[in-house]
Amino acid sequence: MSPSPDLARILPRVLIVSRRTVRKNKFVDFVGEYHLDLIVGYGAVPVIVPRVAGVHTLLDSFEPIHGVLLCEGEDVDPSLYGGETGGLSAEQLDAVRSLHPSDAAIDHEKDSIELRLARRCLERNIPFLGICRGSQVLNVACGGSLYQDVDHELAPPPLPSSTAAVRHINYDDYDGHRHPVRVLPGTPLHEWFAESLDGEDNQLTVNSYHHQGVRRLAERFVPMAFAPDGLIEGFYDPDAYNPGEGKFIMGLQFHPERMRKAGSDEFDYPGCPKAYQEFVRAVVAYQEKLAAAAANAAASLDRCAPASPKLNQEMEKQRKVLVRSFSLAKNLYVSGAEAGTRRPAEQRDLDAGAEFLEVKNQADCTCTGCHPPVQPNRRRVVCVVQSNTAALSVQQEKRLKQMGATVRNASGYLNRLKLNEEREAAARALMAKMSVEQLSDLASFYHIMGNICSEVLDRKLHSAAPAP
Repeated sequence: MSPSPDLARILPRVLIVSRRTVRKNKFVDFVGEYHLDLIVGYGAVPVIVPRVAGVHTLLDSFEPIHGVLLCEGEDVDPSLYGGETGGLSAEQLDAVRSLHPSDAAIDHEKDSIELRLARRCLERNIPFLGICRGSQVLNVACGGSLYQDVDHELAPPPLPSSTAAVRHINYDDYDGHRHPVRVLPGTPLHEWFAESLDGEDNQLTVNSYHHQGVRRLAERFVPMAFAPDGLIEGFYDPDAYNPGEGKFIMGLQFHPERMRKAGSDEFDYPGCPKAYQEFVRAVVAYQEKLAAAAANAAASLDRCAPASPKLNQEMEKQRKVLVRSFSLAKNLYVSGAEAGTRRPAEQRDLDAGAEFLEVKNQADCTCTGCHPPVQPNRRRVVCVVQSNTAALSVQQEKRLKQMGATVRNASGYLNRLKLNEEREAAARALMAKMSVEQLSDLASFYHIMGNICSEVLDRKLHSAAPAP
């Protein structure tokens, strides 16, 4: 499908974990292009998370996460859902591995990455769509369990004599194989396929590429469709479903993105791409909700912070005089110029700084009998206290030199420092009232801004660098 025309803005990010296969004797990570095409077409950016050792510890580096799509892959490790095997014998397990060699191999790294992502979505209400294995991962992440092999473990209900047993995978007709499902009214699936459902049972014909499936559905989920043998083919969380408000938690056992007519990209039903369309709609709304929360938090901080104090004209004039005075004093100190070489104008400027220091020394001094400071050959300021002359130490001279070098910023420093402290206190008080979700959203927003700032800074530095 054609990309969305609105690509000028920063699009939301959808994480998709790759699957590993062997090509030319080397491992290759891949994601089905149908998934990527639909995500891009509806207005989001797919970010592929490679199935590589150690990636499960680096998921914070993939922030911001606005949505997660988990799709095909190997069987989920049975130990992750309580080791429920339905009493399969060793011979039966060997038969399963022999019949489904590419799926029966356990990929522990992929399990770890996807379960962590699923739980992150559930904790933070990040939109999540699970297709096939992805729906199984979602169920396991919430405490549900799986059939390790549907053919061996699922006892189907009695079927009418005219109904054939359900085949959930057919290697001889891999993409063309279909079986019916019964769609439950009042669910998103029923809404998407309403015009295509057959009969009173609301039947729909779907593709099927799996040998495992949901055994015990986690409590938070509600079924949306059943196969004739009773296997759950779709489920969702009704309390976390409102795409317009950024809510979407759903699992589908079949592949709607691959339900296409033979030799064509035309979908079997108009409702086939709806899962992706509504998922991306929720992803976009979730991104907007994060941005709005961050903007509101920033506005609240600005309202809580006091206005910056301003100097009146007379104080500003005095500040400028002192800045010039100390700047000249610093330059003279560094150059070692004699008093006789100074111009009258410079002397008048220096007197302003000397007068300031005299007043300051007298204000700091707790004794009586202070006299105006004198200036020896090294122009050191001294204070005569009780008839004893105490010259400034070398360290004090260095401090004065440093003060002269930085005096241009001194007038506003204390005010800014006080203002920053007040803003920090206001921010802490505001954040203490925020929920965990709001704090997480705020952290995600500033993480986005940090990444954008780094990228723009890198581009400016590289563009400014001279060509070799």
